[in-house]
Amino acid sequence: MQSLLLDLGWPSYQQSTVDRWKGGLHERKQDYIAEEVPVSLIYNGLPHVVMLATPTNLEEFALGFSITEGIIKNSQELLSARIYNRSNGIEVQLKIPDRRFQGLTDKGRNLTGRTGCGLCGASTLRQAIRQPNPVNGDLTLSAAELCSAVTDIKQHQKLNELTGAVHAAAWAVPGQGILTIREDVGRHNALDKLIGFLLRAGKDLSSGFVLVTSRASYEMVQKTAWVGISLLAAISAPTGLAIRLANETGLTLIGFARDDQYVIYTHPQRLTHNNGL
Repeated sequence: MQSLLLDLGWPSYQQSTVDRWKGGLHERKQDYIAEEVPVSLIYNGLPHVVMLATPTNLEEFALGFSITEGIIKNSQELLSARIYNRSNGIEVQLKIPDRRFQGLTDKGRNLTGRTGCGLCGASTLRQAIRQPNPVNGDLTLSAAELCSAVTDIKQHQKLNELTGAVHAAAWAVPGQGILTIREDVGRHNALDKLIGFLLRAGKDLSSGFVLVTSRASYEMVQKTAWVGISLLAAISAPTGLAIRLANETGLTLIGFARDDQYVIYTHPQRLTHNNGL
């Protein structure tokens, strides 16, 4: 894939003077505010969807989104990505093979997706509920390694440490811990950015697992399973539809992963337990 970054001037956060009150005491100080910017994904000249996102790692975001939404089949099919800063947002102009573009135009998606959007732009039930192939691989993860990743993820969340307003998706490998993290105001965006990075880097997606600082919605399970990752752990709860999809695709789904506790909802065989965990 050829890429070109043109005049990208949007910051991921800004500083603002705020009035802070705590325990009846007043303090006027500088605070850090997370930015969310309209990001338009344009395929072969045709606008497809506008997402509100943190303006970082947008090439990875475009690749991850294109793969997990079934627009292209592999990273080689994203032929080029050009990112343009506009006065009211960012355009990501993408080139994909004609056969994939034809399939995209047949979908007829809408153009607006909110920050926390799940089924953003889907215009039919068939588009919304896509069934990934069953996940494979023999990943095993100890309870201690899972809990360690949950504890460690906070120190990797640099933007959230400043702003307290963004989600994170982390890639962890047994025996190595958290290796990569991506942050975004939208949880789906953070996961797409992470997946885009992993695909560009040629990582073995069966060798590790994803930890997200959000709930495990249907789309989070769908995107994870779509690329063959076999375990998704979330800080918060899953939805019923997410559990059903995880069960059907063979994905291990974990929720309420906090400190030394968690709940396994599907396919518990990938977790090993010692010392009472």
